[in-house]
Amino acid sequence: MTNEDVRADLGQDIAVAGPGEAGEIAGRGLSRPMALLFALTCGLSVANIYFAQPLLDAMAQDFGIAPAAIGMVMTFTQIGYAFGLILIVPLGDLWDRRRLIVGQTTLSAVALIIVATASHAAVLLAGMVLVGVLAIVIQVLVALAATMARPAERGGAIGTVTSGVVAGVLLARFASGTLADIGGWRLVYLVSAGLMLAMATLLLRVLPHGRRTALTGAAYLALLRSTAALFVEERIVRERALFAFLIFANLNVFWNAIVLPLSAPPIALSHTSIGALGIAGVAGALAARNAGRLADLGWGQRTTGLSLLLMLAAWAPIACLQTSLWLLIAGVIMLDFAIQAVHVTSQSLMVAARPDAASRLVGGYMVFYSIGSATGAIASTIVYAAAGWSGVCILGAGISAAALLVWVITASRVEAPAGCAATR
Repeated sequence: MTNEDVRADLGQDIAVAGPGEAGEIAGRGLSRPMALLFALTCGLSVANIYFAQPLLDAMAQDFGIAPAAIGMVMTFTQIGYAFGLILIVPLGDLWDRRRLIVGQTTLSAVALIIVATASHAAVLLAGMVLVGVLAIVIQVLVALAATMARPAERGGAIGTVTSGVVAGVLLARFASGTLADIGGWRLVYLVSAGLMLAMATLLLRVLPHGRRTALTGAAYLALLRSTAALFVEERIVRERALFAFLIFANLNVFWNAIVLPLSAPPIALSHTSIGALGIAGVAGALAARNAGRLADLGWGQRTTGLSLLLMLAAWAPIACLQTSLWLLIAGVIMLDFAIQAVHVTSQSLMVAARPDAASRLVGGYMVFYSIGSATGAIASTIVYAAAGWSGVCILGAGISAAALLVWVITASRVEAPAGCAATR
């Protein structure tokens, strides 16, 4: 089904706001304060997914889960996230994004309370699925930012907003480790629930109103079909979805396994110290936020290739964990810089190719992010149990090499500025 078919089914243009819809009119520009607010919201929302990573050992002890299986906590969260991406994010091209964003943020607080008060492993896992489903508010915000930004500034806007995402992913480990050392892992989720309620109140006050389209079953099914159709119609979407799978599998191979050797003798760091490692990752990720501007200038493929090469090289110092924590920190900076650069570039190129389908593009792309994250999370703990930290590093380097090979195969096209047809 083509985008034109969807418009016919829905009886309107589902992707571009009308003249009376303040704040969602493409090309009007995204102010810096609003972009920073979006980044902050994204950071707080995505942190809910990753709070568990430094706490996996504590959760395993609390619920009697074997260390080799505790990666299920992250896997179930990513499964929920994938369902949210498929079923909810596309609604941003049809419904009022303000209502979607505020509603999801409020319900996230409820899901976090369920996790914090869980008394059985099954309740914990169910709560984490809900946390994942509702965390997709991030992608609705990214799509809204892309819609509001001027075409020549779209990549920069996406870079600013997604820098909040990566900062949230990485700082979540530090925040959760610190709070867990103070009051246990459950305190982490109670505090986050309070923050999400506060953010929902703020967003309700400042977000602009958008379209108020009535949702019918036929319209919703047409919307979902059109999301799948984008992968058939747009080569750039297929390529970038594959990159998303590989780079985020790589990211979670590292971050899901690193708590295990750092918390065990002879290193035996506290949760706070382990979480502080995320600060190094933030430095790398924030340095890569301008990758979207390079995509706007037509440097998207070159940026991708260099970043993937850096991602592969990062595993050399990371493998030196037992020798030097400073080398580990250097590897973390390299890894997170590379992954953020590819992520921003991918979204910039896709939205530039089809700005009329921003929510569906971002949602479909991020499904592969979620699948990759879940795969990396469970694979890392299994490999660590079987082959230790050396096995984890070999796995990470292998994924990096595979991503670089994909780039070599797909980068033969002539590159042009992101808004041009040649980037498709």
